[in-house]
Amino acid sequence: MKLAISGKGGVGKTTLTALLAQAYADVGREVLAVDADPSPCLAGALGFPEDKLAKLKPIAEMDKLIEERTGAKPGTSGGFFTINPRVDDIPERFSVLHRGVRLLEMGSVELGGSGCICPEAAMLKTLFTHLLFREDDMLLLDMYAGVEHLGRATVDFVDAMVIVVEPTRRSLGTARQIKKLANDIGLNRLWLVGNKVRNKDEENFLVTESPGIPILGFLHADMGVQEADRLGIPVYDHVPSLNESAKKMSEILTSKSIYSG
Repeated sequence: MKLAISGKGGVGKTTLTALLAQAYADVGREVLAVDADPSPCLAGALGFPEDKLAKLKPIAEMDKLIEERTGAKPGTSGGFFTINPRVDDIPERFSVLHRGVRLLEMGSVELGGSGCICPEAAMLKTLFTHLLFREDDMLLLDMYAGVEHLGRATVDFVDAMVIVVEPTRRSLGTARQIKKLANDIGLNRLWLVGNKVRNKDEENFLVTESPGIPILGFLHADMGVQEADRLGIPVYDHVPSLNESAKKMSEILTSKSIYSG
């Protein structure tokens, strides 16, 4: 199963991705989590220890590998280079495993379509497409903020998209944009997750104002999230209430309802 986690910047996409990844790993699923944000921080949310963080490097920053695979130095544009370099070995070679979650960082070059015409962009676009066609047990994509990736149709092969929102109209406005663009590329299996929700009134607000997207669940506001980040430990371990919420969401996502069309 392939899931993309999307939403407005700062709403908590990475927190949700980390919670779901660990929830699936804890029940024996083989999880590949991909941090596709220009400022990767999924490793921290998952609580990867320093020795494993030292082995993790965004693919977009691997200049030697990019030049070897594309035939051109990163940072150059124009000229000739391979636009479909070999990438099949990258997920296993350059990911890091911790507590059953294998993590891969993509880096900060825009992924495909109208983005940079350069070797590193070609590398990431090919890798991203390869990930979507792999037969991973569980693939979680922590997408970068906004809706541009949908306009470039880079997630049209995922099984479902989870849109994270805060209980605000601005956040729901972004969700509405994402829904439209997702539907335009044929992606109709969408779920809404309310994050930083403080009370029933805010839950009801999201239910009534949702742009026609079913509610997957809620992550309630808890200062333990910031504390976990400060202490460098997984929010999954530090905030039991969010742990339980993520488990319930993971069960819904893996139920037959996700394939009902």
